[in-house]
Amino acid sequence: MIDTATEKEGLAALLLRLRAIGVDNNRLLGAVENIPRSVFLFPELRADAYSSKVMPIDCGGFAESIDVLVRILNELDVQSNHKVLEIGCGSGYSAAVLSKLSDRVLTIDRYKTHVSNAIERFDHVGITNVIAKQMDGSSGVEGEGMFDRILVTASFKEMPRQFVEHLTSSGVMIAPMSLGDGRARIMRLTKIGSRFEREDLFEIQDSPLISNSAAAL
Repeated sequence: MIDTATEKEGLAALLLRLRAIGVDNNRLLGAVENIPRSVFLFPELRADAYSSKVMPIDCGGFAESIDVLVRILNELDVQSNHKVLEIGCGSGYSAAVLSKLSDRVLTIDRYKTHVSNAIERFDHVGITNVIAKQMDGSSGVEGEGMFDRILVTASFKEMPRQFVEHLTSSGVMIAPMSLGDGRARIMRLTKIGSRFEREDLFEIQDSPLISNSAAAL
């Protein structure tokens, strides 16, 4: 689905960078290859769709470097029968990639603009197994059922234990933990009984989760 020579070259360079750091999950790389990231960016940024840059998105937000995003998705280890919850829809790109890896995806965001734009982009690329909703996900998603995987794109200040009840047995949640000074550390949290087993992974740019807020923007 990559249309232009520039995008094809950028994608090829991205795949080489990812393999160089040990990301060799062919299902994941195939999903990245089949979702045109340019559709999910402002028109003036599309030439850099597969660069390692952090990209601005609507409502003053930003999309993490695609290199970092794919590393995170690699750690999430999504299987074809999984139901996935994403807290922080943003541009919709990560949910689109997840749609190719899983059975169903629920992506939520506090900004109405993010949700409506993402829905349009999902329709544009023919994605039918993603539901996008405007919701405040800081305290969980009561009434939405259980999930095999949870991805949170904004950071917590403390362990997000409120999400244990939303995960199936041995389910995995990946979320950043704020370190201060604009930094956050990606955690992989595996549900063991009624608690999380925590593994710290790598650092990213911090984007704190804003609690109890569903903005009209």
